Amino acid sequence: MDMNANRRRRRLSSGTTCSACGLRWGTASCPNVVQAPTVISMVGLPARGKTYMSKKLTRYLNWIGIRTRAFNVGEYRRAVTDKYRNHDFFRPDNAEAVAIRQQCALRAVEDACNFLHNGGEVAVLDATNTTRERRKLLVDVIHKKHKFKLFFVESICDDPKIIEANILEVKVCSPDYLDMNKDEAITDFMRRIEHYSQMYERLDHNVDRDLSYIQIFNQGERFLVNKLAGHLQSRVVYYLMNIHVLPRTIYLTRHGESEMNLQGRIGGDSSLSNRGEEYAEALAQFVNEEDIENLKVWTSELQRTKQTARHINAPVEHWKALNEIDAGICEGMTYEEIQEKYPQEFALRDQDKFHYRYPSGESYQDLVARLEPVIMELERQENVMVVCHQAVARCLLAYFQDKPADDLAYLKVPLHTIIKLTPVAYGCRVEMISLNIAAVNTHRDRPKNVEPNRSDLDALETVPDHI
Repeated sequence: MDMNANRRRRRLSSGTTCSACGLRWGTASCPNVVQAPTVISMVGLPARGKTYMSKKLTRYLNWIGIRTRAFNVGEYRRAVTDKYRNHDFFRPDNAEAVAIRQQCALRAVEDACNFLHNGGEVAVLDATNTTRERRKLLVDVIHKKHKFKLFFVESICDDPKIIEANILEVKVCSPDYLDMNKDEAITDFMRRIEHYSQMYERLDHNVDRDLSYIQIFNQGERFLVNKLAGHLQSRVVYYLMNIHVLPRTIYLTRHGESEMNLQGRIGGDSSLSNRGEEYAEALAQFVNEEDIENLKVWTSELQRTKQTARHINAPVEHWKALNEIDAGICEGMTYEEIQEKYPQEFALRDQDKFHYRYPSGESYQDLVARLEPVIMELERQENVMVVCHQAVARCLLAYFQDKPADDLAYLKVPLHTIIKLTPVAYGCRVEMISLNIAAVNTHRDRPKNVEPNRSDLDALETVPDHI
């Protein structure tokens, strides 16, 4: 039996629908299937948040299942030049440097197009692209030659405070300035910006009305959108209009230990155990001691998350989207019972845990689609504590940590532990805070033997102990 074909049939059969839009997967009618490869090209002066946006956008698109890669022209430049010396490299009259930068930009474009020709769906070109001549080159190569869609994202910023913050947080930590005094690095970088400013030509509706683009002013103060081409670009615009760079913290925690956790049963809607109740009280005490400004608490609609959050002195919202993954016909069963009653299903799930859909239930892929509105709202908010479930926490954590689908379903999110997520310049700092209250282990490691004819011993090898 071709097990890969079996998995494909299971998730892409004629009756399989996209959980986000309700239409059939793999058909032109489903807007979540990218119809044509797309290049998203950043535009703007240095220190305008272009790399921040390109990294976040790449992470988001990969998380929702669109194969995306970023191509940073600065990395290409550093690969071909021995060492950055000073701002003179970016002077418009430095012919040698201009030629090198042009070569690096073309190489990045070539690699981006090769990526799209070989199965990629979206390439993000992270560069300044500040002149109309450079953008015309991108149109000629990407759109006219390779027939890919092209969408420009221009970050325009004239707020000195934002620019200064970007320089201090990001650019002085750049590989260009690793061995340079901080004050000297800032001075040099400001000169670099001056050189780019001499050549900068903004996107303009009178000149560029045929291009697809979004202009973002002062990192979200105002937006201007022109000629969107397709569902993907609309989705990108919606995402970019929701992200912000204000300092904030997201606290992610599972509910306290439940009665069904003790029995090793999945899903259900059981109450907390005694130790789970103890965790609920300790969690409230943690929040009080942290003194988190304007904290909001989100829970699922299941009673174990509501019980976990009930002592916290903060506004609480209940989200159906945060409910645990639906295990369908396996709801409320132990892994041992699933292996005994549905050994074929148990093996199929182990072969491809992310895409496998429980009969009459959900897959992790479905769960990601369900959680997309939660991610959008998290990007808009400041300090939030999300009290949820194991599979849900894995999906959210994978988004912030940029984890691939194959790893997502096996991320460790233990009970009675707070995951503190602090967005930083190009990623997210993760801290695991245990409240030192004992709880049963519910994490099942990736099994070694995933064949349908495996023994019960092999099938249950990584199942954690329970009562």
